[in-house]
Amino acid sequence: MDMPDSPASSWVIDDRLKRLVREAQRVSVLTGAGISAESGIPTFRGDEGLWKQFRPEELASMDGFLANPRIVWEWYRFRRDVIGGAQPNDGHLALARWESLIPEFTLITQNVDGLHTRAGNRNLIELHGNLWRDRCLECGRTVEASEEVISGQAELPECNCGGRLRPDVVWFGEMLPEDEWRRADEAASLCDLFLAVGTSAVVHPAAGLPRLAKTRGAVLVEINPEATPLSGWADYTLFGPAGQVLPELLELVGT
Repeated sequence: MDMPDSPASSWVIDDRLKRLVREAQRVSVLTGAGISAESGIPTFRGDEGLWKQFRPEELASMDGFLANPRIVWEWYRFRRDVIGGAQPNDGHLALARWESLIPEFTLITQNVDGLHTRAGNRNLIELHGNLWRDRCLECGRTVEASEEVISGQAELPECNCGGRLRPDVVWFGEMLPEDEWRRADEAASLCDLFLAVGTSAVVHPAAGLPRLAKTRGAVLVEINPEATPLSGWADYTLFGPAGQVLPELLELVGT
C-alpha cells in the first residue's frame, strides 16, 4: 500500500474523530522513538563520536556483552547520562492524563527511556525493557540501576547474589518478554480506539499491533510528523508532533 504524502505539521480532527475520541472507553496506544525525540533524546543510531566505530550488535547483543562487557556497560552508562537529563514532553503528559480519565487505557511502548513512567502512566507495557533496570544472568531477578553493586576495578555491576548484571532491555536476537507481549496483544485486540504515536511501524513484532487492532474493529489513528508504512492502513493519519496533537485530542476526552 502506497504511503501518502506527509505535509509538515498538518492535521485535521474532523467531527467523526472528535466523536470517536469522546466516546472511546477502551483505548490502546503504541509509542515509538518519535515521542521521545521531542524530549531531545537521540535515536542513538547516528554518529555518536566514539560509538560510531562499533556495530550495533557489538553493543546490544548477548554475544557482544559476553565478548566485551566493559564496552557494553560504557555504552549503556553513556545512554543513561544522555537520557537522564530529558523530561517528559506534552505528549507524554497528555497520555498520562488520558489514562486517568477513562476506564480502560493501555500504553504500549517500544521505548526504554522511562519517560512514560515519569509522566505518570501506570498501565504501561514496556515491550523492549527499561534502561533504568538491570537483570541478573544468574538468579534472573531485576533490580533498579541505583541498586547496582560495582565489582572492583572492572566497574562491572553485580547482583547481590554475585551474578553478573546486564541492562534489562531487549537485545538483537532476543524475544520480547512473553508476559508483556501477551498483554500488548490483548490490549490491541480488545480496544475500540488505537493510537500509533511516533513509531516507524517497521520494527516487528510491535509494528503488527496497530493492524491487529484495526482488524478487530478498532479505529486506528496514526500520529507522526512523517508518513510510514502504517499510514495507508490508518483511519486517520495526523501529521504533526505528538506534543501538539495529543494535547488537542486530550481536550476532547470526557467532554
